[in-house]
Amino acid sequence: MSESTNENINLNEAPQAAAEYGAGSIQVLEGLEAVRKRPGMYIGDTGARGLHHLVYEVVDNAVDEAIGGFCDRIDVVVHKDESISVRDNGRGIPTDPHPYNGRPTSEVVLTILHAGGKFGGGAYKVSGGLHGVGVSVVNALAEWLEITIARDGVERRQRFERGIPVTELSEPVPADWRGTRIHYMPDATIFEDVVHSLDTLKSRFREIAFLTPGLHIAIEDERNGEKKDYRFDGGIRAFVEYLDRGKAALYTQPTVLSGERDGVGVDVGFQYNDTYLERVFSFANLIHTIEGGTHVSGLRTAMTRAVNEVARTSKVLKEKDENLSGDDLKEGLTCVISVKLANPQFEGQTKTKLGNSEVKGIVDSFVYEGLLAWFEDNPDAVRPIVEKAIRARQARDAAKRARELVRKGAMTGMSLPGKLADCSSRTPENTELYIVEGDSAGGSAKQGRDRTFQAILALRGKILNVEKARLDKMLGNNEIRTIIQALGCGIGNEFDAQKLRYHKIIIMTDADVDGAHISTLLLTFFYRHMPELISSGYLYLAQPPLYRVQKGKRVNYCYTEKELRGFADVEVEPSETVEAADDGAPQVNAGIGTKSKGNVHIQRYKGLGEMNPAQLWETTMDPERRVLKRVELDDDVLADEYFDILMGDKVEPRRDFITSQAHAVKNLDV
Repeated sequence: MSESTNENINLNEAPQAAAEYGAGSIQVLEGLEAVRKRPGMYIGDTGARGLHHLVYEVVDNAVDEAIGGFCDRIDVVVHKDESISVRDNGRGIPTDPHPYNGRPTSEVVLTILHAGGKFGGGAYKVSGGLHGVGVSVVNALAEWLEITIARDGVERRQRFERGIPVTELSEPVPADWRGTRIHYMPDATIFEDVVHSLDTLKSRFREIAFLTPGLHIAIEDERNGEKKDYRFDGGIRAFVEYLDRGKAALYTQPTVLSGERDGVGVDVGFQYNDTYLERVFSFANLIHTIEGGTHVSGLRTAMTRAVNEVARTSKVLKEKDENLSGDDLKEGLTCVISVKLANPQFEGQTKTKLGNSEVKGIVDSFVYEGLLAWFEDNPDAVRPIVEKAIRARQARDAAKRARELVRKGAMTGMSLPGKLADCSSRTPENTELYIVEGDSAGGSAKQGRDRTFQAILALRGKILNVEKARLDKMLGNNEIRTIIQALGCGIGNEFDAQKLRYHKIIIMTDADVDGAHISTLLLTFFYRHMPELISSGYLYLAQPPLYRVQKGKRVNYCYTEKELRGFADVEVEPSETVEAADDGAPQVNAGIGTKSKGNVHIQRYKGLGEMNPAQLWETTMDPERRVLKRVELDDDVLADEYFDILMGDKVEPRRDFITSQAHAVKNLDV
């Protein structure tokens, strides 16, 4: 498996497939209204997630052509001005007059909500952008959009501004290529910050390339000259091998099952390794279903049935042994499941959970039968899988006693941890828990808080790195048990959001290397064992100020070096500077502690404990003035990769990551 660097794929060439794709394939459901007024309804939000969602919607249209066999290359460019262009070598959007209103079909697709080739099944059997709002919403939320269509040997263009056509579709001119190119500029009056993340885009395109064997996706970033090409002919097998790179597999080759049943395409690949974590990544029509759905439920049922049956037949499980449970089979599993179906039902516009009830049974029967056949051909894989599951069950049994103690205390309310300074309110929606490091910061936070709705949990030192620990060892860690007990909602399969005692969990650590490490350890724990806190929007990071600046009698708190320079107008001596920030201005050395320049007095906070309770409340805990960063999960595959690199066993990938990212570090205090 490798990421292709082949630049010799011609845009003028594309696979041929017989299918009618004309004006009649495009069905109109309703007009384009309210998108600019309420963009969050269509793209989730107007932050980074929504900004990148626009790119995905345009690319998804091209991928639909690839799934149908009409396209084998997609080129994406992030231009210097942050505009985006996407070009494919598919059939090209139809340009003939549409029967709905007589306008060019391409214009209808771009200006009318729910106009597209995904409704009714005429143009696409399977599609990712099936709501049909994608490209029209991109057009509505773009300052400008230009479309170029090469079809039937001719090329035509049209320009739109904020969703409105400002030119007519141009007259045809001869073209030596085929396909569609969309170039657009996100509207800065809509989005909070128009800056695209190349890493985020690369991760999504890599997923698409893995799941669409033979499709070449190339991305170029004109801002820094970086280029990347993705093409994986190995498909889902290559995806599993990529996810499991650097880990010790329990058997040689990943299990791969591919086929179609009752009109649903099913591709499953999995491998067991010697780690303690389960990683399952699910997709429906190439859309990453982060919350799983019926396809994942069918997969789990089938794996449990098949492994137990084979284990009994091969005598690896003795007659007196209990059957393995689904939980037993999770440890060390890396799995990718991708389904393709004509009429998927997703929960929500963001498409994070598949809801088609019939898919569960289809996947269950397909995977069950496929696994029985695979184990028959690979009998040596049965024993290592079953033995690992048995060890996992033994570890879970050992952990059960510790978990029962934690759960019993949380349910009765009689044994809340002594380190917890609880709040008086018992309404979770209105309460928040600050998790802080050390007794000093904990003492200031307890004195400075509003006791009616703010609880404080002070941790002693760093918690266990759960990335490298089994469940029983994790639950034996006092600090982790304290967190679980304080939240009261359980972990893993036993997580119950209804029992969560606070709807804001805020990690508050020092602004130094140790504080960053503690934050990362806590984030690893929550991501691996309470991911619902993240998906439900309950987890936050506090941002304490870096500096207290006093000019005469006026006091201000600065959260960044840039704020400090702007407020204090500091002239920094050369010996007191560190590497310039990305805007070219010098940064005040983080190690100066307290410094005076004329009537300007600057104090660098190295720890929360340096603030008195009033200052901590004023800067970091007062809801009217504090800065909180909500923890969100945009890309599960990328997040999993980062946690594995930063907190896993392998040193070399971590060293490479730190080296490659060192230039982006700001406000470093060692």
